[in-house]
Amino acid sequence: MWDQLSIFSQPEGPLTVSEVTSRIRSLIEQEPTFQDLWIEGEVSNLSHASSGHVYLTLKDAGAQIGAVIWRGQVRSLAYIPRSGDKIQAHGRISVYEQGGRYQFYVDQVQPAGRGSLFQEYERLKARLQAEGLFDEARKRALPSFPTTIGVVTSPTSAAFRDVLNVLSRRYPLARVLLSPTVVQGDAAPPGIVRAIERLNGRDDVDVILLVRGGGSLEDLWAFNDEAVARAVAASRLPLVSGVGHETDFSLADFASDRRAPTPSAAAELVTPELIELRTSLWQMRTRMTRAVSQQLSRSREWLATSQRALQHLSPLARVEGGRQRIDDLGLRMDGAMDHRIEMAYQRIRGLRARLTSLSPEAVLTRGYAIVRQRETGSLLTSVRQATAGLPLELQFSDGSAAAHIDDV
Repeated sequence: MWDQLSIFSQPEGPLTVSEVTSRIRSLIEQEPTFQDLWIEGEVSNLSHASSGHVYLTLKDAGAQIGAVIWRGQVRSLAYIPRSGDKIQAHGRISVYEQGGRYQFYVDQVQPAGRGSLFQEYERLKARLQAEGLFDEARKRALPSFPTTIGVVTSPTSAAFRDVLNVLSRRYPLARVLLSPTVVQGDAAPPGIVRAIERLNGRDDVDVILLVRGGGSLEDLWAFNDEAVARAVAASRLPLVSGVGHETDFSLADFASDRRAPTPSAAAELVTPELIELRTSLWQMRTRMTRAVSQQLSRSREWLATSQRALQHLSPLARVEGGRQRIDDLGLRMDGAMDHRIEMAYQRIRGLRARLTSLSPEAVLTRGYAIVRQRETGSLLTSVRQATAGLPLELQFSDGSAAAHIDDV
């Protein structure tokens, strides 16, 4: 490490702030001691970010160090410290380059002075997790409208009263069935296991609540018992755990289908809100009314369209259309006949005019005459037919006259 520092102290030229910080980070992360260590100190300046991360400061009489617990680690911790707690935290040290400071990245936390208990907890948690008891894939969905809710807790506990208060307010339709047990002490683990098994042996229970109020680590230790965790995981019915406070995590929490931060929250998880139900029903009624109205409107439009189509395809409509077509054809035929007759008349008039213009009588009116041999009535069309003394008949436009040829 000191050789690395010696190299770092002899740059070829000026370094940027980012380069210096990056090199310091590399040096710290290359030191094995800083990447796997426990630190003991008092918690101060603890804050929960909206992102789910937890920021805090660890301090003692002579120094302090900033620390962060990422959201993913927070979910897996059985114990979340509070300001003023003296804790032992495990993690690694690195550099937050944007802020230019080194800080402690925490992955395990335990109260100071309880190391052996937490070591047992972590050992058992790791073994059960490796077996798959905590896998998300095996967790089941909760019923939307439970009829009977089983509760595993002490009948005289405040947790049971909290559950009853929430259920009576939110969803009084559900029946509550208590499977009583002690929840603290040496008798608690087998009692909790039997209480869960009793409810699983019934056919009228929809979901189980395993609840207990807050307490010390020792008070809640029954819910870290291996037999309890296995009974929770093996439950035939969906099971919700609500043990301790929001920052208390037990092995029963990890094995359950859903974990609630408190007993009251567990009761809220398994029940709908009556007001929300009424609102939902009103919305469904409105949507159904709108849907029926739209369907009726579409049906009316379809019926009107079908009626128009039937009217269009009706035989009466086709007959009426045929009648109108016959009338149209009659009118067209009459017009065509009138036109043809008029054309014939025009042609006859034209032929008459041509015949009239070509008639010999028309020629005679212009001063011409027709010469016939009087005895035979034959026409004389050439002077070679004429002989002296030949009797003739001259036909004019208004009559005829006798004549003879004096000389040729």
